[in-house]
Amino acid sequence: MPSSQVFEQSISIKASSVIVEECLTNLKLMHLWLNPMLKCEPIGKWNTNLGGLSRFTIKIPVLQPSLRSVVVEREPGLIVWEFDGFFQGRDRWECQPMAEGTFLLNRFEFKIPNPVVSWGFNTFAAGLTKRDMQAQLRRLKKVAEQTYRDTDQ
Repeated sequence: MPSSQVFEQSISIKASSVIVEECLTNLKLMHLWLNPMLKCEPIGKWNTNLGGLSRFTIKIPVLQPSLRSVVVEREPGLIVWEFDGFFQGRDRWECQPMAEGTFLLNRFEFKIPNPVVSWGFNTFAAGLTKRDMQAQLRRLKKVAEQTYRDTDQ
């Protein structure tokens, strides 16, 4: 199997870590910042506690590849989803409180077991995926800061 790849990015958010975490755990808020080409659906009842199951589907006509994910680590301010499908790996989200908000760290570590899919991803999609993950963080920041302002009034 190929070695793991890691995409890591972070952002400072002017909102409490409780609000930032809510943007990760509230499915309605998540869909405000998640890439519009992705759809996250619960398997059973939505929950982000240990063992919570979900499916992320890429909205590509005809193919619609999906990843099954399970929450494998959970603490206040920390959620780690482990996924399996055409990718295998973990997506770690960590909210670190700061004096004026939250430092959010996202670490996406994965392997692509199929060599043809791996080649295609590395050749055509790796750069786009990194840029999209950064854009996703900027959208999450906007959602969290707006939610924080709305609850602070």
